[in-house]
Amino acid sequence: MTERRSSFTYEDLLSCGRGELFGSGNAQLPLPPMLMFDRITEISETGGEHDKGYVRAELDVKPDLWFFPCHFQGDPVMPGCLGLDALWQMTGFWLGWTGQPGRGRALSTGEIKFSKMVTPETKLVEYGIDIKRLRTGRLVLGIADGWLKADGEAIYKATDLRVGLFQD
Repeated sequence: MTERRSSFTYEDLLSCGRGELFGSGNAQLPLPPMLMFDRITEISETGGEHDKGYVRAELDVKPDLWFFPCHFQGDPVMPGCLGLDALWQMTGFWLGWTGQPGRGRALSTGEIKFSKMVTPETKLVEYGIDIKRLRTGRLVLGIADGWLKADGEAIYKATDLRVGLFQD
């Protein structure tokens, strides 16, 4: 178990992706290019919209990010599924950070709404999840609501993001 820090650098996130942060067999983030944020600016077991904990993270958008040339040629936008994946990644990270054992897997989400797009002109993406429920037992399950802001404007909203932790 890692020390109970309230923020994490890019190097910390890479350490998590290598399985070093929470220990072997526990929650890991994907490594680049699938790691969808550069830092976790805040993480807590209390507070947030439901007062059960939250995570806030950021991505510095660079025009040469890997997905812009292929999605879509001549009309580059960040795939909405990658923003959604970032919210699942953050939910799984929160579960590992709280000391819950097992490997994380995205399970489902409720409603998703996209109102605008992340483009190469965007400078900063901010993500947030607010934990709604933590279920422990044979299956560890985290349920959260999430959002994405592009340069300060909320453009994605997702409800009931579900991430489970599974032990071998």
